[in-house]
Amino acid sequence: MDSFSTKSLALQAQKKLMSKMATKSMANLFIDDTSSEVLDELYRVTKEYTRNRKESQKIIKNLIKMVVKLGVLYRNNQFNSEELIVVDNFRKKVHTLAMTAVSFHQIEFTFDRRVMSSILNDCRELLHQAIKRHLTAKSHSRVNHVFNHFADCDFLAALYGPSEVYRAHLQRICNGVNKMLDEGNL
Repeated sequence: MDSFSTKSLALQAQKKLMSKMATKSMANLFIDDTSSEVLDELYRVTKEYTRNRKESQKIIKNLIKMVVKLGVLYRNNQFNSEELIVVDNFRKKVHTLAMTAVSFHQIEFTFDRRVMSSILNDCRELLHQAIKRHLTAKSHSRVNHVFNHFADCDFLAALYGPSEVYRAHLQRICNGVNKMLDEGNL
């Protein structure tokens, strides 16, 4: 029996196309303005922290690829019932992360980098579980690349620290995340 499937072929093409087109202009087609602004701030703060423009671009590009590929899989009903439960848990964990990030910013002296890092690492593991049978090892390494950066306790301490440079970025990130929470996008 021939195992050729146009649906499977179309999905592979979409995933490949999305990985090749993960530029800011393409992201704007799939990501709303508020999300784009948050991603821009994440890029700026990452660049400030790493002092490496190329590495910062790569982290954000990998983040965009993750989001778009997850969306393609979800919209094409590729997840089985167990994976849908994991995706729902991932969505809930991201919502918790967003609320925690904003709360730590708004309420002084509450920030705990271990808590933030732990939530980010939980998100990573849920995402790996959800995409395990759908995406390549390269995509899994992209997931690790993004989460290794954002879950790094030193990065989180700098972001939430007293430095005015980081505080301005954090304020804009939290404003955007707050707006996304209010609109039900997280």
